[in-house]
Amino acid sequence: MSDENRTVSLHPEFLKRMQKMLGDEYESFIKSYELPRTYGLRVNTSKISVEEFREMAPFPITPIPWIENGFFYPEDVRPSRCAAYQAGLYYLQEPSAMTPASCLPVEEGEYVLDLCAAPGGKATALGDALHGTGLLVANDISASRAKALLRNLELFGISNAFVTSETPDRLADTFPEFFHKILLDAPCSGEGMFRKEESLAKDWTPEKSHELSLLQRELILQATDMLRPGGMLLYSTCTFAPEEDEGTVSYLLDNRPNMELIEIPHKDGFSSGVPEWGNNDPELSRCIRLFPHKLNGEGHFMALFRKSGACSTRQPATSVKENKETRKWLELFFHEIGLCTLGGQPFCWDRIETRKDKVYYLPPVNSNFRGLNFLRNGLYLGDLKKNRFEPSQPLALALHKDDVEAVISLPFDDERLTRYLKGETLMIEPDEAAHKKGWHLLCAEGYPLGFGKLVNQTLKNKYPAGWRV
Repeated sequence: MSDENRTVSLHPEFLKRMQKMLGDEYESFIKSYELPRTYGLRVNTSKISVEEFREMAPFPITPIPWIENGFFYPEDVRPSRCAAYQAGLYYLQEPSAMTPASCLPVEEGEYVLDLCAAPGGKATALGDALHGTGLLVANDISASRAKALLRNLELFGISNAFVTSETPDRLADTFPEFFHKILLDAPCSGEGMFRKEESLAKDWTPEKSHELSLLQRELILQATDMLRPGGMLLYSTCTFAPEEDEGTVSYLLDNRPNMELIEIPHKDGFSSGVPEWGNNDPELSRCIRLFPHKLNGEGHFMALFRKSGACSTRQPATSVKENKETRKWLELFFHEIGLCTLGGQPFCWDRIETRKDKVYYLPPVNSNFRGLNFLRNGLYLGDLKKNRFEPSQPLALALHKDDVEAVISLPFDDERLTRYLKGETLMIEPDEAAHKKGWHLLCAEGYPLGFGKLVNQTLKNKYPAGWRV
């Protein structure tokens, strides 16, 4: 859809409602549909600092004013084709959509839930904030979408995630008052995406907001029941519809008196919620609205809640019965590559679990997750083969600079990186490898891409077929 014709697809009832909502700002709002959409990325600060990324960025970037680790990039750039993307150094995300996770103050060691997490933009941001500590439960009710979610968490190197594909009510039964922080980016009518996706605009009907608001109200109550006293819940949508935004917030406040709205710091371009669009509670002005005519983004709504009461203590670290055979082969592999830490954290042998021939590194949480439909619990380390351990791609991406000693690091502009990502073998000069032979971690400027095995200056490619580009 051309920039000039975007408004043609907008439903007359949508335009009528927006004109009533915005008043004198309506014309500016409509003109924003004639502007090009914006493209953004968010830096993975667990792997690289914002300053370091600025210096190495292989394409033009401009800071997103309201996101500390966010950048705009030009439309004609293809960031997903860069080795830096395959190393998990950044996530591609619409700038407005970065905002909710940035407004939820996650602290290391906390238990965090992203209830509707696919495809993973907000979950990777929450995992980044945890820095490998605590627990991230990332859920999506759709199994196919949950697979994409898992892939993005693995690409980002998140080692402490429990990835589920469950109904919210099943999760609520398993995790009563369990989480310190919860993000609910609820399914919505998507009005803030009309400029980006023409199909959403064409499918919109006046009845859609009401239908979705019923689902949102069910979800937000279930999320609240999983929040521990003293914990925080961030509710967000990518729609402008009052019934789904202030209306849902009002519903929660009316039905859960132990939940209070708290302030989200205002930044340039942020608008306050409107009490008249909910139950006239003046506290609704603490909500935040993002409009495309006020900042370079598509649009979003956010509300931050705190549950009354003192936050209970955190649970102890998990303890798994040790498998001596697994440890034997893992230790040999770790010795070969010179493992010092995993993701900058000391390695804990009590967190190893072997299921059949697959080895996992569990999150540092003592809890019973049985009965839930999950895709992954913790980090998939690799497979036990006959008399050896074969490392996984998620393990390679969970490693940070200086975690291992057996490294082959090539410049970002080295064409061998592209060949490696395609699955080809590489010729390695003697001074480029830490050891003369054996397992090595191939890196781009020190940032891990994947494993390979060096034999006679030839690096046998261990980059999995399903990850190749």
